[in-house]
Amino acid sequence: MSAVPQPTISVSFPSPSPTPTPTPTRKTPLRALSSSSSHSLTHFKEIHAQILRSNHIHSHSLILKLLLSSPSLSYSLSIFSHLPPQPLPSLSTPFLRHLSRTSKPEFAFFVYQRLRNDGIRIDRVAFPSLLKAAAKIGGLAEGKEIHGFGYKLGFHSDPFLQTGLIGMYLACGRLLEARLVFDKMSYRDVVSWSTIIDGYCQSGLFDDALELFEEMKSGGIEADKFIHSSILSACGRTGNLEYGKAIHDYIIEKDIVVDAHLRSALVTLYASCGCMDVAQQLYNQMTPRNMVISTAMISAYSRHGRVEDARLIFDQMVEKDLVSWSAMISGYAESDQPQEALRLFNELQVLGIRPDQVTMLSVISACAHLGVLDKAKWIHVYADKNGFGGALPINNALTDMYAKCGSLERARGVFEKMTRRNVISWTSMINAFAIHGDADNALSYFHKMKESHIQPNGVTFVGVLYACSHAGLVEEGRRIFASMINEHKIVPKHEHYGCMVDLFGRANLLKEALETVERMPLAPNVVIWGSLMAACQIHGGTELGEFAAKRLLDLEPDHEGALVLLSNIYAKEKKWQDVGELRQLMKERGVFKEKGCSRIELNNEVHEFLVADRNHKEADEIYEKLDEVISQLRLAGYAPNTRSVLVDLEEEDKKEVILWHSEKLALCYGLINGGKDSRIRIVKNLRVCEDCHTFIKLVSKVYRREIIVRDRTRFHHYRDGICSCKDYW
Repeated sequence: MSAVPQPTISVSFPSPSPTPTPTPTRKTPLRALSSSSSHSLTHFKEIHAQILRSNHIHSHSLILKLLLSSPSLSYSLSIFSHLPPQPLPSLSTPFLRHLSRTSKPEFAFFVYQRLRNDGIRIDRVAFPSLLKAAAKIGGLAEGKEIHGFGYKLGFHSDPFLQTGLIGMYLACGRLLEARLVFDKMSYRDVVSWSTIIDGYCQSGLFDDALELFEEMKSGGIEADKFIHSSILSACGRTGNLEYGKAIHDYIIEKDIVVDAHLRSALVTLYASCGCMDVAQQLYNQMTPRNMVISTAMISAYSRHGRVEDARLIFDQMVEKDLVSWSAMISGYAESDQPQEALRLFNELQVLGIRPDQVTMLSVISACAHLGVLDKAKWIHVYADKNGFGGALPINNALTDMYAKCGSLERARGVFEKMTRRNVISWTSMINAFAIHGDADNALSYFHKMKESHIQPNGVTFVGVLYACSHAGLVEEGRRIFASMINEHKIVPKHEHYGCMVDLFGRANLLKEALETVERMPLAPNVVIWGSLMAACQIHGGTELGEFAAKRLLDLEPDHEGALVLLSNIYAKEKKWQDVGELRQLMKERGVFKEKGCSRIELNNEVHEFLVADRNHKEADEIYEKLDEVISQLRLAGYAPNTRSVLVDLEEEDKKEVILWHSEKLALCYGLINGGKDSRIRIVKNLRVCEDCHTFIKLVSKVYRREIIVRDRTRFHHYRDGICSCKDYW
């Protein structure tokens, strides 16, 4: 056997002494042991001494009570090691069962070793306890010895031993060995089926678990609640709602009692498959509701974009652990509510709950989405101070966060300090250069990555192709795409073809973009048609843009972008009746054009602006500043470009509308309150329009300010009247 951690047994047994004269109040040893379940060790030793001094030492039932009642497992083991061989056969099996259920299951193997050393036959009933102990400590070597010894004694066909072996091998991560034992069983009861099915579920092999379940049913075995729970879990993880609903119907038909465990499995099934109303109905029937299922509901609601419902469950939870907090923070981070995620993280700190790496990754993601550099710096300091700075996933996330907060130099700083880098590290840095329009460095780091013997993956190539697309490097993009297939043997997915369509489309090679769509071996999806549609929108390919938009709507009838593009196409052609009909259709379907919103952080406070926003407390000063800026820019040759105002208005009204775009308001607020030498950083949720792009370029020149704007797809660094995108965006 492999060595099991040895307990230090330093108890010396009291020497027998003359029996004191009993007093009327003295309890017998059995009564003394039975009177309290929480003896102190000192008190227990006194009882032990009393037994030794009396004639009760030969009572097997009293010795067993002594072994099972000790407040110290080490002391129990010491007692057992000093017993003569005669009582051991009758005492060992219940003592082994007791030890296997304690916090020190490894002590069971001292008992086993004593029995082997003394040549005492071990009862077959003792084997499941020994296997349970091996399972609890992950003792594969110990379990294998018990396996071999049991078979040597002729217990190889004992179903209790075989089921114990299955559980032990599964607990030690040996699914294959468990299955071999299971397949050799001549009789399989519901417990053995439940054990092996749960083992496949725990190993993530859910389809295999479902196959086993079908095999079990064909053998005439009735599933119990544990098997139903495992199968429902497998259905939830594989998204097999139809199969899961059939199990639920069977449970109802057979009038099977739905306890808390089974109800939790049903809730998880429907939540995982997006049937949130059914999941909520079942959840409401649970009393009490445990943290695990409540957290599962929070995650499911968040995953399906219903973060308000997730928060309602979160607020109703009586107890919350770190996993619950992390799920809610992650829900906000992924639901375009980064400020709520950070606010919740602050609450977590006030409560004194220390975050783990999962929580920190969600917080970093929220900060990246918010795009506010000062917040990013604070999160970085917090991560370092709390011991997360050396973790590879954290550093990868920090690289991405700084890039999305507009600081390419800080992203690069984190990357260069990393002592270990994986494919995610390199991909994050390449993507950072790509979204900042630095295609040269994106390609340079791509080659350095390969020189470092890190194999690029599909995500890496998306970043490199994106960099080529936004820099107009058509031929380089062609070469990269070809090398992905021929050199790296990566089969292109929709996102890679989408990049190629975008590459050609941005370069106004609309014919090649369409040919790429027509020749690709995959059926074009929303991403592909969306890329072609966006290219037509930029370059005025009206007919092709309308075609792409309609193909996209065939796949997703309520797609906001396609409906808006069609509306814009009709508006450019002044087909106002078609525009009106389309917008009425959008209204009826509950589809609305996303409103432009810009954020700017000053003095640790984030300020948001919408188009023509007058809700800000300094609105009067902002519009006054805007008038001043417009006057200054007119002197530099600025004239509002109203081509992007696609509503039926008079020309002067169009000029007024375009001058009130959210990024212009945010910029003027930054000019009022930001230091003269400080950078102005703005985050825009939509693509910057042509007029705003020209406006901000001129502001950077006239006011001698560096301005960084993050729009929906990339960063624009404005300085001295020039943008880093070189007007190619």
